[in-house]
Amino acid sequence: MLTDEAEILRQAELWGESERGVAVATVVETSGSAPRPPGSHLVVEQSGLFFGSASGGCVEGDVITAALDVIEDGAPRLLNFGGDEVAWRPGLPCGGGIGVYVQKLDPVWGKLLADMRGEYASRRACGLVTPLDGGAPWLLRMSDAIDDISASTLRAGRSAFVEHRGRPMFVYVHRPPARLVIVGAVHAAQALAAIARVANFEVVVIDPRAAFATSERFPDTVLIPRWPDEALPALGLDAFTALAVLSHDPKIDDAALCIALASNCFYVGALGSAASQARRVERLKARGVTANALARLRAPIGLDIGAVSPTEIAVAVLGEIVLTQRRKPLRAETARATAYA
Repeated sequence: MLTDEAEILRQAELWGESERGVAVATVVETSGSAPRPPGSHLVVEQSGLFFGSASGGCVEGDVITAALDVIEDGAPRLLNFGGDEVAWRPGLPCGGGIGVYVQKLDPVWGKLLADMRGEYASRRACGLVTPLDGGAPWLLRMSDAIDDISASTLRAGRSAFVEHRGRPMFVYVHRPPARLVIVGAVHAAQALAAIARVANFEVVVIDPRAAFATSERFPDTVLIPRWPDEALPALGLDAFTALAVLSHDPKIDDAALCIALASNCFYVGALGSAASQARRVERLKARGVTANALARLRAPIGLDIGAVSPTEIAVAVLGEIVLTQRRKPLRAETARATAYA
């Protein structure tokens, strides 16, 4: 499993709990082909141990040195690398630029990190707001998002530099792990569950057929051998959940789609040809699913990459899920739009 930012910040907490000096370095701005996105962390403890990455390795030494200085004197620092860097700062091999804010982990910060973990465990997004001109950080919850630090920023999950009431601030968005619910424990679902776990999705497989939903076929996966209309309400579908319906059996699929399309999960897809999708739409309409809800359904499921094998189908499905999650148009789509503008 790849290291994520939650693990990195948890390591800072653990070091702090053992009464060791700790500094947290956060990428707060990027330009060009920056090696790490905003919100990336590198945490350093007083002996020089570090965890995470601020630059993919190219300027980690400088960041660690600054972090040790911050632990010693307590004064935060904003470092700039690449782009319009100060002459004594090294550039980045990729040609981009990053700004890294380094601050000491104090009791206030430690409490905020613990509060963030609580929101995370409850599958609620939150933002850690750090004034870059000094001042105490605070936790921003979905319920109290304000001004240019909006609820949509938290929902999108993109950490960002913002100007708030004339002050420069960085909002580190900490949202729950993306979850993939697969309905139908078929062959393609085995491959999809495996690659989704590698991509740091929490994976749940639902299938009432006990012979299909077995731990031998789906190791290290949460299995729910129940009908979707029983399993999904108990599981809950939130804005950080994707649902892929793969059984190709209307008795299983249709109930799952009715529930998913009425929820706020960010992705709903269903396996099947264009012809089977047309029949599916008529069945769902008969069950009261609205046209607006049906417009959310991705079917046939997955990016159109000519997938044939179960593994290729899984790649196409996960690619479409990530594309939807990040809300980024394909380069080919952007190029076509520009060509015909």
